[in-house]
Amino acid sequence: MRLTTRSRYGTRMAVDIAQNCGPGLVRISDIAERQGVSVKYLEKLIRKLKDAGFVKSKRGPRGGHTLARPASEIPMGEVVRVLEGDDTLVECRSGSDECDRLDVCLTRRLWCEAAEAMYDRLNSFSLADMLDDAQKCGSPEKKTALMD
Repeated sequence: MRLTTRSRYGTRMAVDIAQNCGPGLVRISDIAERQGVSVKYLEKLIRKLKDAGFVKSKRGPRGGHTLARPASEIPMGEVVRVLEGDDTLVECRSGSDECDRLDVCLTRRLWCEAAEAMYDRLNSFSLADMLDDAQKCGSPEKKTALMD
């Protein structure tokens, strides 16, 4: 199983905002340059984070983005869930009608519990924990590598 680029780049963007917001706002173009991700793609992801209440934004020439709440109150599993659009590993978990074996599937419970375990583990980390890890790495180059 792999998480999509939405989760990988979106979590990197959230960490970047937390690292760089300080007293001011962080511009998407600056994040894009630091993270090596296109501005257009980050603009799509920032909307999801903003709608979920993780980030707040200000438009205009002096605009940018900052965290909507303390980094310690932002669980990484919730960030991933928002970016992925749900918390399922397989379609049948959401009760989708796509599988005609839903009522007799012997592996459905496995996939449901695996997804739950993954999100529980992701939620054991906050955005603040990611910042702590970045500080332990030392140099800016190592900080960026940590977020890959």
